[in-house]
Amino acid sequence: MARTPSNMVTLGTKAPKFELHNTVDDILYSSEQLFSKNGTVVMFICNHCPYVKAIIKDLVEDCEKLKDFGVNSAAIMSNDTINYPDDSYENMIKFSAKHKFSFPYLIDETQEIAKRYDAVCTPDFFGYNRDLKLNYRGRIRELRDLKPVRNGSSELYEAMKLISQTQKGPDIQKPSLGCSIKWFKK
Repeated sequence: MARTPSNMVTLGTKAPKFELHNTVDDILYSSEQLFSKNGTVVMFICNHCPYVKAIIKDLVEDCEKLKDFGVNSAAIMSNDTINYPDDSYENMIKFSAKHKFSFPYLIDETQEIAKRYDAVCTPDFFGYNRDLKLNYRGRIRELRDLKPVRNGSSELYEAMKLISQTQKGPDIQKPSLGCSIKWFKK
């Protein structure tokens, strides 16, 4: 498990478009269907990553609470499923059901979307405003020994709440840390 920080993509960068298949309801979604007028979280996660497992309960709760502010969420899984079968489409269906996802869990079979977003780890968060401009590149919260540090609301939740109200993210953003995305071997 290589501990990898997020690439801090330049704030203001426009959200790349995509069209991906969803494990939650077996529908093909376009980014246009998912982006919201108050803000959108696009996150790269997977089933097997211990960092994702450590924050998944908080993540599901945050995404649910953010709906009250008109913020949509979408998760994308971009790992190589041949060499990492725990992240297979079938296991994505089980993972999303087990954790009661209320947001799409999309599979990026070609890894093209992860590359367009410059995602490098799981979890990796991208928070956009109504103009689809990147305003948050932080983490959900601090982890110590793969345990969430609970000192108030999550950083992701507070950032997206702020974006929904002001269309601007917080001044201080700490990168997410997680496992590297499992790229196809060439």
